[in-house]
Amino acid sequence: MIRILLLSICLLVAPLPAMANEKLTVLLDWFVNPDHAALIVARHRGMFEAAGLDVELVPPADPSAPPRLVAAGQAEIAITYQPQLHVQVDEGLPLVRIGTIAETPLNSLVVLKDGGIKSIADLKGKTVGFSVGGFEDAVLGAMLKTAGLSLEDVKLVNINFSLSPSLISGQVDAVIGAFRNFELNQLDIEGHPGIAFFPEENGVPVYDELVFVAKKDSAGDPRFPKFLDVIEEATLFITNHPDESWEMFIKDQPDLANDLNKRAWYDTLPRLAKRPAALDRKRYERFATFMKESGLIKQIPPVDEYAVELR
Repeated sequence: MIRILLLSICLLVAPLPAMANEKLTVLLDWFVNPDHAALIVARHRGMFEAAGLDVELVPPADPSAPPRLVAAGQAEIAITYQPQLHVQVDEGLPLVRIGTIAETPLNSLVVLKDGGIKSIADLKGKTVGFSVGGFEDAVLGAMLKTAGLSLEDVKLVNINFSLSPSLISGQVDAVIGAFRNFELNQLDIEGHPGIAFFPEENGVPVYDELVFVAKKDSAGDPRFPKFLDVIEEATLFITNHPDESWEMFIKDQPDLANDLNKRAWYDTLPRLAKRPAALDRKRYERFATFMKESGLIKQIPPVDEYAVELR
């Protein structure tokens, strides 16, 4: 009897097996780069594990695929761009924004510093290169309008993603769609410094560059608030310890330990959302109006139908 009692006590005080962390797949918008600083630092520091999450980061084979894969239920979260979210929702994809990574535009209109173009008005009769039609055309058109010009006043050339080389070679006089944290640094490193004109200062409503999206009917997933809490914690750590965080980033991604990515790292940090779960509905309404007036979407749905603030 005593032996049975002792055995029962031992079973009661024996350590329980550790609970498995909850799996979460995040599809990136592109290969890993400083835009993903919070994700990489959070993973490197074990922040996801501490929150009970097992987060897998997956770079895409096709950059346009992640939101569609999430809409199809093949992953929980995707990173995309706010302008693309408006288009995707207008196309009928059941997506909803649940958080923000970069809370200001990174897109810009770039010219060479010694190229003779000192203002947007100087673009009249010039050649402008672009990578992706549609949104970039709309942005350029709005920026030109502030100088009394229109798209008819410039020659548009599709240069795919050869932004800096096309500018340096003189193939184009300006490029739209250049990321201010990358292309400007690349031009400077190659000895051809550039000047950027920012959309949000020239006729385009401010918008979130990069956002987290999920399938609309999964917005209540209890893993998502935990995930965004970690992103906030990691972002604040990076803000307070940028140099230490850079070392963590390149330890995790040694192939990115070069001058371009280091410069981009420090230029990206001020753009990261310090409150990634927060949602500015008025900002989304203004930008949706711009998208409709530009002919990029047909309808303006209520913000709550495609963007939520998790609590």
